[in-house]
Amino acid sequence: MRSFCIFILLICVGGRAFSQHSDELANLKKLRVYQDSLIILGKKFVNDTDDLERKNANYRFIRTLVSALKVPHSFNYPFDSLKTVSILNSPDSRFRVFTWHIMNQDGSYRYFGTVQMNTGDKLLMYPLEDYTPFFKNSRDTVTDNRHWYGAQYYKIIRVAASKPYYALLGWKGNNIRSTKKVIEILSFDREDHPVLGMPVFNNKKDAKRIIFEYTRQASMLLRYVPEQNLIVFDHLSPPDDKMKDRPETYGPDLTYDGYSLQNGSWFFVENMDMRNIPQQVDDGFVDPKIQSRSDRKLLPQRKRN
Repeated sequence: MRSFCIFILLICVGGRAFSQHSDELANLKKLRVYQDSLIILGKKFVNDTDDLERKNANYRFIRTLVSALKVPHSFNYPFDSLKTVSILNSPDSRFRVFTWHIMNQDGSYRYFGTVQMNTGDKLLMYPLEDYTPFFKNSRDTVTDNRHWYGAQYYKIIRVAASKPYYALLGWKGNNIRSTKKVIEILSFDREDHPVLGMPVFNNKKDAKRIIFEYTRQASMLLRYVPEQNLIVFDHLSPPDDKMKDRPETYGPDLTYDGYSLQNGSWFFVENMDMRNIPQQVDDGFVDPKIQSRSDRKLLPQRKRN
């Protein structure tokens, strides 16, 4: 009788394991199908020459992405064949961020995204709603996911401060004249809701995020050097002093500044000697219509005027 009970137990356990394996295969098949659809829609909202068609493809893309993320354990699916969207996993696997952009007919951009939490078989996500046109002071405002300073992120850094947070480096196509790059700060409140912006930059008393603006005809280096806990970036300057009030004319002047991480805060470092920084390719996102200088090697500093 005991042997019979053990036999029945083994059958039940084996049956559950087989059922679980079958469910995982079915979920994987669904996610692959969804990914194929997302790839097609992504190419359309990037490449289609018709403004309305791009926007319609994007709305279908959003609905398809939500359906895909509702599949149990979708957090573990990398969507690595989806090249039109930036997908960043936090270093501690707490969440991941999807971001992408749509170009408007007038050469401006709108941004879309979502934060997916790592919750196992149930979907918990926070849509990111681009609030850029309505900001009165975008550098000094703490917001939530419904009031997002839209950008397409390409790097995420976890900072183990007294209140842990994440620094996000992002590209932000702006308009026909200028491009922006952003250092955004993401944290979570007691209810685990996203909070965007935090005063962690020591040289900017009220700054909650850092925003760079420069001419669309240029590209800008903004990257993280993990060996030195350093965010390094091009120093931007106008072509002459008469244009100091026109950031859309600014460009790199072959000198470099940075933010050094110390005790949970970012300290400004001016006129850095880049010969002391490991040379890596710039992993930043650039305007698709501007040739990337991602293979540029970092140059020695040049004395500023």
